[in-house]
Amino acid sequence: MARRIGLGRGLDALLDNNSYDPIEKQNDDAPAAKAPVAVASKNKANDVTQLPVDKLVQSPGQPRKNFDETELQELANSIKTYGIIQPIIAADAGDGTYIIIAGERRTRAAKLAGLETIPAIIRDYTDQKRLEVSLIENIQRSDLNPIEEAAAYKNLMDFSSLSQDELAMRIGKNRSTVANALRLLRLPVEIQKSIEEGKVSSGHARALLSVTDANVREKLFRELLAGELSVRETEKRASALNENKTGEKGKTSAAKSKARPPEIDAMVEKLFNKLGTKVVIDGDLNKGRILIDYYSMEDLERLYLILCE
Repeated sequence: MARRIGLGRGLDALLDNNSYDPIEKQNDDAPAAKAPVAVASKNKANDVTQLPVDKLVQSPGQPRKNFDETELQELANSIKTYGIIQPIIAADAGDGTYIIIAGERRTRAAKLAGLETIPAIIRDYTDQKRLEVSLIENIQRSDLNPIEEAAAYKNLMDFSSLSQDELAMRIGKNRSTVANALRLLRLPVEIQKSIEEGKVSSGHARALLSVTDANVREKLFRELLAGELSVRETEKRASALNENKTGEKGKTSAAKSKARPPEIDAMVEKLFNKLGTKVVIDGDLNKGRILIDYYSMEDLERLYLILCE
């Protein structure tokens, strides 16, 4: 299958931002090299204006929900010294306020720094385009935790009636990446919250998803919170718990697993990491079968596309 080309040119390509010489671009996390020079661009679409910070409102589609207060204060300190180097992108709400499309973090830091106005480029976007731009900006800056990213994918898919394939093409991701992210939303709210807080990694979460019984999954989750299990250890634990639920058949399979060559265990691990679901190799190096679990029609389609790429 041909490799999909998404937003390889970056956020500027989505913004139709041909150039804006007046203000040098800056990553929010890096201090500016020099103070901005407020000069209007010749392209009206890129004209920079000063907007009152108290007139800026968060976009309803803003995918990022958590903002680290320490990082915001560090950015605010940088802004006090160097000013805002890269303008935010905003849309006129028509009621005297402006919706932040890109630059929520900069706006919050500007308020902390005591700024009354902030440089902005005003764009007239549809609701769908606002969602896309907000999502892409955060993804490119790696600002979203796994749950925020998954929720943003689902929000954009639902709002724009996009399939997983179409969304993947829009945001420049592999379809399997999108599908695996969306699977995290199937986890209970408590587990999702732990992922957001960084207590459980995406790798640990995928191992939890491989546990078919909800009560057993909850048990493994508690073990994760109480101990220092690596992703690999969690995968092994998940596999063992699944085998225990199958009774004597599971015990027989586990016994066979101990006697088989280590190469097969390595293959099982690689298949699990690739497919994001439970995989069992029943056999030896000469003969056997591969069993791959799926939990819905969508999950089956996801696996089909991964295997056929």
